[in-house]
Amino acid sequence: MKLQFRHQKFQADAANAVCEVFAGQPNGSAKYLLDQGSSGYASGAEDITFDSFGWGNRKLVSELTDSALLQNLRRVQLANGLAPSERLEGRYNLTVEMETGVGKTYTYIKTMYELNKRYGWSKFIIVVPSIAIREGVYKSFSV
Repeated sequence: MKLQFRHQKFQADAANAVCEVFAGQPNGSAKYLLDQGSSGYASGAEDITFDSFGWGNRKLVSELTDSALLQNLRRVQLANGLAPSERLEGRYNLTVEMETGVGKTYTYIKTMYELNKRYGWSKFIIVVPSIAIREGVYKSFSV
């Protein structure tokens, strides 16, 4: 059985809205050189092959201050008919609210894909409230 997904504009709009908050962030490689320390590898481990490179999300550029992010956030909120935020709540906590059964899992997978495509970010944490939902999310990634 082959699954076919229908593109829904509101899902793409939600992913785009999250990405637009970080407008101004350049796309860069997430690869970086690991610090080997002053003495190199631990003794006795010389025969083990270590990769000298790691992968991580690139930090926000200095131009993307809290006020710049808030300005981007307000622009996105106004474009979507939402009341603009007065200040940032915490640090980079964005919420996409959707009804049950409209494709939230697809939307956040699409958002991760778009953040990777635009900014090179490749590490994401997905928090779910139960084992059953975790298994459903895992299955979505497998499809």
